[in-house]
Amino acid sequence: METQRENTNACGIICLKYLLFIFNILFWLAGGALLGVGVWTLVEKSDYINLLNSSFYSASAYVLITAGAVVIVTAIIGCCATLREIKSLLIVYLVLLLAVFLLEIVTGVLAFITYQELDEELRENLKVTMQQKYQQDGEETITNAVDKLHQEFQCCGSNSSLDWKDSIWIRVAQDSRLVPDSCCKTPSNLCGLRDHPSNVYKVEGGCVVKLEEFILSQLYIVGALGIGIAVLQIFGMMFTCCLHQNLKDEPH
Repeated sequence: METQRENTNACGIICLKYLLFIFNILFWLAGGALLGVGVWTLVEKSDYINLLNSSFYSASAYVLITAGAVVIVTAIIGCCATLREIKSLLIVYLVLLLAVFLLEIVTGVLAFITYQELDEELRENLKVTMQQKYQQDGEETITNAVDKLHQEFQCCGSNSSLDWKDSIWIRVAQDSRLVPDSCCKTPSNLCGLRDHPSNVYKVEGGCVVKLEEFILSQLYIVGALGIGIAVLQIFGMMFTCCLHQNLKDEPH
């Protein structure tokens, strides 16, 4: 009878180890996804940081990179603790899982609140930034960011192409250009002399709407990843507790 109980317990431990190991592989992949999104945001979309007075965009990228790295390290610790059946390491792993879980909740709430403020700030400042800094000395990063925004999102001006009539650059220009050449559907030198819809992007709401949609889509991606990781963590904590409980009488 005792032997049967021991065999059952051993089978239970083996099953838990496999489940926890599979969980950690998924957890590791999720951490890699977070890390990848953070690096992509920072490298590919960093130009847009220059258009925002808030540090939210760049800070969110660094948070993603840090969170991804922490999740990857936690998953590695979990694999080691599971395979070697080290109770003390399982406790460390469980604490890390709980800490990351709580951090995700706090970060999610702060991101939602900050986005509301960022949205208002974006609408207030993007037009002024474009009008006052585009093609001005020492503002090359702003100029490049605006040109990239126009072409990537196929828009022109903050709210519309008419915003450019009050631009410092347009006012002092000697070529009667109405909009930057980057507003053109087929950019070429001095194509901005004509702002007809057949030549220039005319998007309802302008670039500010496109930029808002992009930032919101980033939050949705991060939110989906966060929810997926949180669900994984709940199962991971359950499996870890069960394995720790079953190992309490095991010699090491």
